[in-house]
Amino acid sequence: MWNYEKRLQYPVNIKNPNAKAAMIIITQFGGPDGELAASMRYLSQRYTMPYKEVIGVLTDIGISVSK
Repeated sequence: MWNYEKRLQYPVNIKNPNAKAAMIIITQFGGPDGELAASMRYLSQRYTMPYKEVIGVLTDIGISVSK
């Protein structure tokens, strides 16, 4: 048995946005091994998951990866 809590591990508080750092970070989303591809895999795997309790976890992971 396990307990799932929907919360961030570390709180995020952005005080000074940095466009150059954002450009570097956003490049990690592209490509076949990027974060967006991983997000799509999580979201598509939820439809074939045999355990109904885990569908919500896969959905939340897929959505949080793509943010």
